Amino acid sequence: MLTKIKPTHSIEIKELLRFADRKFRSERGTYLFQEGMLAEELYIIISGKIQISKITSDGRELSLRICGENDICGELTLFTDNPRYLLSARVLEEGEIVAIKKDVIESEIFQNSKLAFEFMKWMSDHFRKTQTKFRDLVLNGKRGALFSTLIRMSNSYGIHKENEILIDLPLTNQELANFCGTSRESTNRILSELKKDKKISIKKGKISILDLQYLKDEIGCENCPAVYCSIE
Repeated sequence: MLTKIKPTHSIEIKELLRFADRKFRSERGTYLFQEGMLAEELYIIISGKIQISKITSDGRELSLRICGENDICGELTLFTDNPRYLLSARVLEEGEIVAIKKDVIESEIFQNSKLAFEFMKWMSDHFRKTQTKFRDLVLNGKRGALFSTLIRMSNSYGIHKENEILIDLPLTNQELANFCGTSRESTNRILSELKKDKKISIKKGKISILDLQYLKDEIGCENCPAVYCSIE
């Protein structure tokens, strides 16, 4: 059974779609936007997957979250003067995207108190998710960062089988390393150790977690609600 995480916000997507400026198909490997670009739109994901990431000063990529169906991205530029995107949005899985002009959404939020309230709740949830992720990355070292990422991925994309949780998200080891803020070599080594100890298995580019409790115990997991412990 696929693990479902209900959104903590109730922003009515159909309501937002009324303000759509354009709709288009996204192609894998392309960007909706890149950090530093002038920010004039935000985006609603109708289908497909978008990876949100930050490029560090030394050229490394730190992946922050994956946006899927009915998610919004590009929202950090709202209510700022001469806004530029702070992050990059790369297409992981092709799909359909709706773009809404930034000034249109801002005007509607000013006039619609219910929508403004829902946006505030939604942004608060995102800040909490980001805060817990950076806590794990900073406090738990390379192994802990990877363990935390695997736990989050199991919450977001885990398919529970008899004795394992299949993470139904094909990622290269480099892409996985980007979520952990570590090198591909370190990620390869830790994954190999986990496979040897029979804590995970890897088949056809997908990871299955065989001992979730081990990963949680290693990082002192606080058992936060799955809605916050995710990569979405």
